[in-house]
Amino acid sequence: MTPPGTPAPSSAPTRRPAPVLARVVRTERLTPHLLRVVLGGPGMAPIAPPTEADSYVKLGFAPDGPRPLGPDGRVDVEALRAALPQGAEVRLRAYTVRAYDATTHQLTVDVVVHGDEGVAGPWALAARPGDEVLVHGPGGAWSPDPEAEVHLLAGDASALPAVAVGLERLPRDAVGLAVLEVHDADDELPLDAPAGVEVRWVHTGTGVPGVALVDAVRSWPWPAGRVCAFVHGEAGAVKELRGYLRAERRVARGDLSISGYWRLGADDEGWRAAKKDWARQIEAAEAAAGLD
Repeated sequence: MTPPGTPAPSSAPTRRPAPVLARVVRTERLTPHLLRVVLGGPGMAPIAPPTEADSYVKLGFAPDGPRPLGPDGRVDVEALRAALPQGAEVRLRAYTVRAYDATTHQLTVDVVVHGDEGVAGPWALAARPGDEVLVHGPGGAWSPDPEAEVHLLAGDASALPAVAVGLERLPRDAVGLAVLEVHDADDELPLDAPAGVEVRWVHTGTGVPGVALVDAVRSWPWPAGRVCAFVHGEAGAVKELRGYLRAERRVARGDLSISGYWRLGADDEGWRAAKKDWARQIEAAEAAAGLD
């Protein structure tokens, strides 16, 4: 029951803050397929400090041109769009916040790169100090539950930064498993996991993305106790793992953070357009099956 005097919820959509203008501070090649980009500059001052382990920002890539700012120090989006060449647009890509320094307002993201494929990867490879990019956010909704008896973290290279932050935030006496699928052994990174959490790397190689990840999770001897899971990566693999965790292992919906970060055969814009319907269909099927 709503307490007396509580204002009625507004039906108007919440207006998201305009992006800020960031500049590249430095880049660092972590592995053959992972590039770290540190963003900063005075334009970053209005951004809210990220709080969740899976906190993310959306980077906005626009053609060269003016970046008009509003009186609040954020980018004037309408003026920016008006200044774009005909047919051009700002393209968005989401990235987990790997680190944030509240003193310098510097924000770190790790970008998966595959040569000249995609939008953000080629940008990151070519980025030099002073290059500009728009930053939207941050958002985020998950951090490890310190009351969980066992933790499962699973993902591919796109989820590696979020898994890394999650492992760092786990209680030092936590137990569980972290499974990470990367191309090969050269793409593995040192991770700060509690002694009781096994870190298991699996490799895609020339195979289908997600197959090794699904196999590794399924082969894990299921533990006793309440398992909380974070599972993110390619949509097909995520869907299969969600079915396994929900229907076979009966992981409660509230104990599961799971989402497809990307989809094999679809670009980012195409996947964003289809993702809500994809999620609704899965949730409807679970409800029909009586899963809580």
